[in-house]
Formats: sequence, structure tokens, C-alpha cells
Amino acid sequence: MSKSTNRIVVVSQRVDALPERNETRDALDQRLCQFLLQCGVLPVPIPTAVVLEQQAESWLATLSPAGIVLSGGNDVGSNRSRDELEQALLQYAIQRNIPLLGICRGMQLIAAAMGGTIVPVEGHVRKHHEVRFVEGDTEQQRSVNSYHSFAVGKLPRAFSALAYSVDGCIEAIRSQDHPIEGWMWHPEREEPFDQADVARARLFLCGE
Repeated sequence: MSKSTNRIVVVSQRVDALPERNETRDALDQRLCQFLLQCGVLPVPIPTAVVLEQQAESWLATLSPAGIVLSGGNDVGSNRSRDELEQALLQYAIQRNIPLLGICRGMQLIAAAMGGTIVPVEGHVRKHHEVRFVEGDTEQQRSVNSYHSFAVGKLPRAFSALAYSVDGCIEAIRSQDHPIEGWMWHPEREEPFDQADVARARLFLCGE
């Protein structure tokens, strides 16, 4: 495991409703925090309540994060508060030019918020499949997990696709104007973590 650093990365959380307890809870897979620690950053979950109390800006100003991760879980549009918070996090990252990584739902949120589209997709839940990475003049292929029922249809303006599945779905995106990247797979759900994911996330979030 990488030694811990003081490089704070804010992480959004899924929202779970428990009507039998009259509770609405934030939740974050511990494995995602473990993954980010291995990438050499200090993950700090952001409570969704900050957007309900209109305190997201002051909360972020207090932490002054070096990066942001939009986690997976929930469909875009299923929880208004989470959508609003993650849109605020996206704008914060753009305004300060800090790296923002979207995982699964996080990538979909980026695409939708930046003017792209999200479309239903079949055969991408609880699967492992091959994806083809296309970056510059090189192409690589490897297996990743898949847990999503929606995919990016039309890319937002000034975004490019970094990877495709064998059935043509966009599996990773990158902004051409800002340090923003999205992955449709869940790196935290691999055991052990895929070192290709660790290296890519470390380079993206830390520049090393």
C-alpha cells in the first residue's frame, strides 16, 4: 500500500433511502477508499447534506481539495440532492482546474451535465468484458468489470472517448479542456486491485 499523503481528494457518496427506519443515508464502499489510498491520496467523503443546507461551497473552501472523485451507485436522476451536489463538484473542479474522476454513474453524470446523453444498455451488469483503449497512436485491450444499465450515448462537446467495449459502448472519456476523466468500470471491485487502474488513477489525480 502506498504511504498516505496530505493530498485530499473529495469523494461523493451514494444515497440510500431506508423508509422502514425513516432514514436517508450516505454510503461509500470501503474498497473505494482503499483503492484511493493505494493511489497515494487521502479520500474524504462529502456528505450529501451540505447541498441540502446550501453549504457545499463553504465545505469545499474549508478542505481545499486537490482532486474530486464522483463515485458509482444510484442512477443519474434517481436522487436530486446527489445530482445537485455532484454538479456543484464538477463546476468546482472546472473553476479551479483540479482533476475530477467519475466512476460509472460518475462518468454518466459528467456526460449529462456537460451536454452529452445517457442511453439504456443491455448486457453490462455483473459482467467482465474486454475494452479497447484508444489513446494517441496506441491501442491496448484488457478486461474490466461492468455494473451499469446506462451508457454514454452522445459525447459532450470537447470530450473524447478513451475506451470502447466490444459492442461499441463508450467505456471511458476525457475532457479536452479540463482535467476530467470518466471510467464506466469500478476499479474498487477488482480483487486484488488492477495495478493498471492504480497507476492510471495515481497519474491522473497526483500527476505521478
